[in-house]
Amino acid sequence: MTGHLTSEAVAEDRTATAGDATERTDTAGGATDRTDTAGEVVAAARTLGALGLVAAFGHVSARRDDRMLITPAIDLARATEDTLLEIPLDASALPANAPGEAWIHLAVYQARPDVHAVARAIPESAFAAGAVVSRSIPPLHGQGAMLGEAVPVHDDARLMRSAEIAERAARTLGDADALVLRGNGAVTTGGSPGHAVARMWLLDTTCRLHLAARQAGAIRALTAEEITAWRAAAPPLLDRLWAHLRRPDGA
Repeated sequence: MTGHLTSEAVAEDRTATAGDATERTDTAGGATDRTDTAGEVVAAARTLGALGLVAAFGHVSARRDDRMLITPAIDLARATEDTLLEIPLDASALPANAPGEAWIHLAVYQARPDVHAVARAIPESAFAAGAVVSRSIPPLHGQGAMLGEAVPVHDDARLMRSAEIAERAARTLGDADALVLRGNGAVTTGGSPGHAVARMWLLDTTCRLHLAARQAGAIRALTAEEITAWRAAAPPLLDRLWAHLRRPDGA
């Protein structure tokens, strides 16, 4: 899928978001409406599947007070509000039918109060990038900066089916909004389920661009100033990208 936003779009939206440093300070730019959390999780899950970023495995969650709503261990195309599971953020065990890697959602919510949604997917580009990058992937285009100053690579391909393994991955994520899991896909965060899915789409693009650039020659990443400018403009751009990606069957 193409349709990337342009630099002109950034200039247009920067005026509207001059007072917003990042998504985390912009409650109007994507924080989940608590009255429709379940519907947003379902829409995000179905869109993630429709984009081809998951196959049989993947899940989406949203924070709801001291609990989270998460899709069960099923094909995301079959997710409905009735199938969602509610799990306490301080859970010591997972309920039946919960994804085995629901631990990473819990670990991120516990470590990052600013995060309100998490997407877990398996884009093939993340497998490839994780195999050739040892530490982090720098943004090569403006939209890539909406994932963080760089995308860290977690050097552990094991399934995150324990709190301990998941907590280590959450520490690697740090303050970034995307994480490549070497040999195991990726995790993205957001102020809403839609933003988390939009970032997963951007992560797939970022990984593909990085791989192509490595083959072409020396990589020229964005400067710190450029990254800051793009991150300041992120909230409304993520809204627009989510509206573009969202599928009718997820509405």
